[in-house]
Amino acid sequence: MVKLGVFMENRISEILTAISHPNKIRIIKAIQKESMLCGCEMLPKLGLEQSNLSRHLSTLVKAGVLIAWKDGVRMNYKIADERIFDLIDLAEKISAERLSVRKSVVA
Repeated sequence: MVKLGVFMENRISEILTAISHPNKIRIIKAIQKESMLCGCEMLPKLGLEQSNLSRHLSTLVKAGVLIAWKDGVRMNYKIADERIFDLIDLAEKISAERLSVRKSVVA
């Protein structure tokens, strides 16, 4: 097994913690569909309060999951590294498999 070291373990934890909320996953998936979105475009798509969306976006930017830039009055966001989609896809597959196992045990 590869020794990551404390710094790398902390970075991994920061990324996983940053995406560990259903609304943050919804934000990432919304940006995936469009490749880039303004915060104002996300509000109606996600149905979140502006303050809640801003807090989630800030966390994702701070963790390096999203890149943010200002264009006039618009704040735009895009994915910093598209491998984050692979991570979410893997988590979805693991979750689906675990759910399938639970259903078969109950049945």
